[in-house]
Amino acid sequence: MVDCTLPHQLSDAFISLIPRQRAVVNRLLSEGRILNYALALENSKLWFVCTAESEAELMELISHLPLMSHMQQVRVSELAVYSSANAFAPAFSEN
Repeated sequence: MVDCTLPHQLSDAFISLIPRQRAVVNRLLSEGRILNYALALENSKLWFVCTAESEAELMELISHLPLMSHMQQVRVSELAVYSSANAFAPAFSEN
């Protein structure tokens, strides 16, 4: 799990990267590389859970997120258990 602290003041450069961030996150969600992505209501914290074989692989994955270089703090926690209400939902098919 990645726990990020956003800057107190969001610069124009930060705000301009949000659409690119969303596009990359959406792609990684569709690929199953990011399992969830959450932003706190007051916009100070960002959390997401990723799938990776190692911390090095995780760091490589998140290094491609446009906003990572703007984060004040990034903490990574290896999860022992991850449960989700939709983790067992069947994939939707448009047959």
